[in-house]
Amino acid sequence: MAGEPRDPAVKLDTHTRHSLFPAVEWLAGYQRRNLVNDTVAAVIVTMLLIPQSLAYALLAGLPAEMGLYACILPLLAYAAFGSSRTLSVGPVAVASLMTASAVGAVAAEGTVDYATAATTLALLGGTYSSWVF
Repeated sequence: MAGEPRDPAVKLDTHTRHSLFPAVEWLAGYQRRNLVNDTVAAVIVTMLLIPQSLAYALLAGLPAEMGLYACILPLLAYAAFGSSRTLSVGPVAVASLMTASAVGAVAAEGTVDYATAATTLALLGGTYSSWVF
């Protein structure tokens, strides 16, 4: 009935779903003929991203495997919540250098405290940017 409060179990309307998950909109119009090209592109990007993320982790003073962790979550999050099909998401040299500089002031490189401080810095930066942008 009109005027009654909505049941929270009711599905999200189309506008809300598209604003929370923009990929839903463009996936609906995805053309199957693009799948092979998109798969090749994904393999190439992965081949480039793996050594890049390992190197940037070392540049930040962190163990190399942390670079892999840092590149996987942003890609998955952006695939779900991002609004552009052509945006490049991943680690960058400037962020690695700034992380090394900031974290080096509070912890010794190679320690658990250093990795914890770098992780905290990344989470704070991501949280802040998700609220601002």
